[in-house]
Amino acid sequence: MKKKNIMQQCGFLLVAIAAVLMASCKAEKVLPVKESIKDITGSWQVIRATRNGTELTTLIDFTKFRVNFKDGGYTIENPLPFLVNANGKFSLDDPEYPFKITFTATGGTPVSTPFNYPIVNGKRQLSITFSPGCPNNSYVYVLQKVN
Repeated sequence: MKKKNIMQQCGFLLVAIAAVLMASCKAEKVLPVKESIKDITGSWQVIRATRNGTELTTLIDFTKFRVNFKDGGYTIENPLPFLVNANGKFSLDDPEYPFKITFTATGGTPVSTPFNYPIVNGKRQLSITFSPGCPNNSYVYVLQKVN
């Protein structure tokens, strides 16, 4: 009889512990972290360029070419084959998660292109893919901010 009474008390104790543990668990609401707005303001230079997969950086001097972004506008210094050939305005499709950049040259029509904004070796880069005229030629410019 003592054994039965001890077993009942142990069973009751286990049920009580389980009830306390279950009551102490509550669902927490996890709010998504707001992504920072991507800021491309500044002067950018080409650090790598390809055309149809062929490396151009060793064949063409890109050291003087710059794209300067400021206050929703852009300017181009020392033009080379690029998506646009005149200064104008730019916009990103989404300021937090940009996948496309649109250039609108002054007096021109808007031109959009795929856009990546990775951090490589601790430095932010822009990767722009475009075809400036002939659809058979696809350029990829990887730009890095000039200090």
